[in-house]
Amino acid sequence: MAKNRKTHYSGIGGQAVLEGVMMKNGEKYAVAVRKPDGEIDVETQEYKGVCGDKNFTKIPFIRGIFSFIDSLVLGMKVTMHSASFYEEDEEIGKKEEKAAGSKADDIMMGITVALSVIIAVALFMVLPFLLSDLLGKVVRNASLIAIFEGLIRILIFVGYIVAISLMEDIRRLYMYHGAEHKCINCIERGRALTVKNVMRSSRQHKRCGTSFLLFVVLVSVIVFFFIRVDNLALKIVIRLLLVPVIAGISYEIIRLAGRSDNVIVQIISRPGLWLQKLTTREPDADMIKVAIASVEAVFDWRSYLKEEFRYTDEQLQADEEP
Repeated sequence: MAKNRKTHYSGIGGQAVLEGVMMKNGEKYAVAVRKPDGEIDVETQEYKGVCGDKNFTKIPFIRGIFSFIDSLVLGMKVTMHSASFYEEDEEIGKKEEKAAGSKADDIMMGITVALSVIIAVALFMVLPFLLSDLLGKVVRNASLIAIFEGLIRILIFVGYIVAISLMEDIRRLYMYHGAEHKCINCIERGRALTVKNVMRSSRQHKRCGTSFLLFVVLVSVIVFFFIRVDNLALKIVIRLLLVPVIAGISYEIIRLAGRSDNVIVQIISRPGLWLQKLTTREPDADMIKVAIASVEAVFDWRSYLKEEFRYTDEQLQADEEP
């Protein structure tokens, strides 16, 4: 058994999909799905990003923008893949799955991602501003209006999270989300990736997309507080132009959080971890097995434990025994 239980960064991340989990390690990702017949299907592919391996996509505060776009595109792709197993006509699902890489599908995926971004910006950025602007007709203090706008933005975001968490299908998705986090926490805490060890690991993780989105909201509150222009249209344009900047800043914060355990990082990560109590749920053993299958398709956790936590073959064998 490893003696050092301090968190070690692994570099893997993922997301929950319909009846499954996607795990990504570098350019390689795997989607594990529990099929209707009970078997686990695992598909492994590579995703190099919308811009490939360009140097400008690695520049601090710029890389976050591309990382966010890539997460949306890949997320949509793996979600469509998992949904294909649950089509009413299985043969249609298989045909659609085979054609997933076609140009038409890529175009539709791009349109869907673009619409998702537009709706998110309208709901979480523009709507709070418009509502706070109504307050400006009775309140002349610009600072109070800015604070009011920030509070509305936070309330809309948290309210949205709470609302969708009440949906039955979403609750099951959140169980797989919990399984994803538990697997990553298990190995980053230096434990063998077994069902028993994963079950007792935390379902909250500092690098979660939920935390990233919360940081986007909080950072926007701070940034927009200092935007002081009188023209209504100009205010909206400035907010839209600053969205990529805010995403870049938020990405750097979440990136730091995933690589450090110092007190300051622990404090700024706390709100995101609290919010994850809504977006994750405790999974069952079968869900854990799906998540483990996804991890093992892209990540050699045994070598990782040997290198990072100085495990021996004997210790690994003993830890993996039921």
